[in-house]
Amino acid sequence: MRESFAFPLPAGLQAHHAGLKSDTFIEIDHVTFGYDERRVILKDLSLRFLRGKVTSVLGGSGCGKTTLLRLIGGVHRVDKGRVVFDGEVIDVHDRDQLYRLRRRLGMLFQFGALFTDLTVFDNVAFPLREMSDLSEPMIRDIVLMKLNAVGLRGAASLKISEVSGGMARRVALARAIALDPELIMYDEPFAGLDLISMGVAAKLIRTLNDVTGATSLVISHDVPECMAISDWVVLLATGGRLVAQGTPAELMASTDPEVRQFVRGEPDGPVKFHYPAPAIADDFGVGAR
Repeated sequence: MRESFAFPLPAGLQAHHAGLKSDTFIEIDHVTFGYDERRVILKDLSLRFLRGKVTSVLGGSGCGKTTLLRLIGGVHRVDKGRVVFDGEVIDVHDRDQLYRLRRRLGMLFQFGALFTDLTVFDNVAFPLREMSDLSEPMIRDIVLMKLNAVGLRGAASLKISEVSGGMARRVALARAIALDPELIMYDEPFAGLDLISMGVAAKLIRTLNDVTGATSLVISHDVPECMAISDWVVLLATGGRLVAQGTPAELMASTDPEVRQFVRGEPDGPVKFHYPAPAIADDFGVGAR
């Protein structure tokens, strides 16, 4: 039996989960997006993230993994297609909708995004104070519970400048789960963690889903940890191209050269190390002298 780290869901939220009909919680429907006209990050991408499941999105740097989370959070507007959050098409110009939907999600940012002037405790307490009417004694209990889950209850009084990089990642994780959100998005949750902390973090991600029925999207380069905790795995390539998706067992057993190269970390294969560039002779003027 897995140990439960999560705070029990409020009765209203339990009823909300029980009354839902669709298995799809997030839908990416023929989405195209680029930060400028020259470079398309995602092109005609379609995905479905199932309710109550842990889905990992893997792929090399620059393939659009973090961008995908930003689109789901309504940070950017898609160029084409649509992003659907629990049946609602996200409209980045509808501030009331964005505020309402964002109350239902927790986000572990790639670089933590902690408040450096606040203590560890106050960082985790921040969303509870801003987005709930809970009393301070209740907030204290929840914060200490979340910090205990990531092994940092004893560091509650420390400033962020006084903790290591790996500890800061765990503080950010505790903050992301403070409100027991329905959707939790993890952007590189294992970065900067030692092997023990990585195992604890992976177990926590899995346990949160099992206990609360939350839906988790994990963006990571860590193949072993993601394969161990995920129900579904998506592999993207440069340009937001969908290479493969399936269960961890299916991807690990795949004979597709691109899938095999990524999940096994092989240096040679269809995925090239160098970003597309002109011929080296052109840049260095070889033969022009």
